[in-house]
Formats: sequence, structure tokens, C-alpha cells
Amino acid sequence: MKELVVRPVGFVRSPFREKVEAPRQGTAPGGATGTVELLPEYQDALEDLGGFDRIWLLFWFDRAEGWRPKVLPPRSQEKRGVFATRSPHRPNAIGMTAARLDRVDGLVLHVRDLDLVDGTPVLDIKPYIPYADAFPEARSGWLEAQDARAAWAVAFEPAALERLAWIARETGLDLRARVEAALSLGPQPHAYRRIKEAGDGARVLAVKEWRARFRVEDEARRLVVDRISSGYRAREIEAGREPVHAVHRAFVERFGGA
Repeated sequence: MKELVVRPVGFVRSPFREKVEAPRQGTAPGGATGTVELLPEYQDALEDLGGFDRIWLLFWFDRAEGWRPKVLPPRSQEKRGVFATRSPHRPNAIGMTAARLDRVDGLVLHVRDLDLVDGTPVLDIKPYIPYADAFPEARSGWLEAQDARAAWAVAFEPAALERLAWIARETGLDLRARVEAALSLGPQPHAYRRIKEAGDGARVLAVKEWRARFRVEDEARRLVVDRISSGYRAREIEAGREPVHAVHRAFVERFGGA
């Protein structure tokens, strides 16, 4: 079999530094603005692209490790064939996303609805053409049963909002958007949602080193976040010397450890 060789045409610059920070889809809550920086030899290839509202970015999941024939997607409670999902764990780690194009500035594409990690290699760029690329009546396979039900509503108590605002101000992390994106898929524990029982009827979602405690209102399909706390133990916060530990010490001094 002839070897296939692909090379990046550019690289993504986004606010997401780790895989866990990026939303599952660009149009999901937590989507972001960013840029695609192309290599100099592709200057002329960008001509006429600015007239399109959206573009397809074909990229390489450069941080995916190996592939699996069956995976557990965020919207499923059972494993699915990888070719029936958008999982990064594929035989060839190729991904695609339909980003909104704001403008073309030289070799830089300014985009929105971005769901890619900073530094992701872009393999190709194609215009999104509605009459050819959009089929609203197309079947959604195993997703139809999940999508037929509305997403869970996520609400926040005032005390939780105060802590989320502090975290955003002190660290730049939009933890509220991350919590909303994870909980909108439901309160059940899942491989992509680190949710555990809290022991008092509530549940706790882990997002990076933070914890969001919430209760479930089944009849309204609503989840209410009532507490944000540090995921570190007290001794880890006191003894830790990394910048992240200093942030958590300041958090606990202001809001307490509970």
C-alpha cells in the first residue's frame, strides 16, 4: 500500500491549552474565538475565502493516543463503533469542525465557534457551502433518541456565582461555561463527565482542579449548582508551592474550604 503523507498548512491558536478544556463541539456552550495561522507558502491559497461565513477546518488530533474500534461518546450510555462517532481515537486521527469565519488578515484567519486545542495542526481548509453541506432532514442514527430530549437546564445559586466570578477574575478560567457544557448533557456519571455521588443526595462534578456540587430536579430536567469548591485537600493546598496552590489558598481564605 502506498504511503500517504500529509503536512500542516497552519496551526490553531485558541484559549484551550488542554484537551479537557475544549468543548465537544464548537457551537456548544464554551465555544470560543481564536485564529488559524497559515504557513507563508499558502498566502495565495487564501484568496476569495473571506466571502464565506463558515469554513471547514480539517485537522489532526495530535494529542490523541492510539485508536479504539468502540468508544463511549458523551451522549451515549453504551459504547459505539468509532466510525459512528466524532471521537478523536481513530485509525487516522483526522477531525473536522465548521468554524465561523470573521475575517482574513494576511495569513491569519480569525474564527469563532472554535473547539480546538491551542497548537492543533490544520491539514486543510474548505468553504462551508449550505446547499451542499447542510441536510436538516438527515437521520442522526443512534443520536436521534438522545437529541429528541431537550438538554438539561443548568442553574446556579448566588453563592456559586460569586465563587465562579472570583475564579474567572483571578485565573481567567470560564469555569461556569465548562460546568454548563458538562451538566447540560445530564447528571449521570460518565467517562467524559467526572460526576460522583456526594453522599447527601447531591452530586459533584469535577472540572480540572475545581468541584461543582449540584442537585437534580428531575421533573423540570434542571440541575442546580449550589457550591463551588477546591478539588485539593487542605494539606495539599497548605504545602503546595506551585502557582495553582497559591490560587487555591486565596480561594479558601476568601470562601472557606466547604
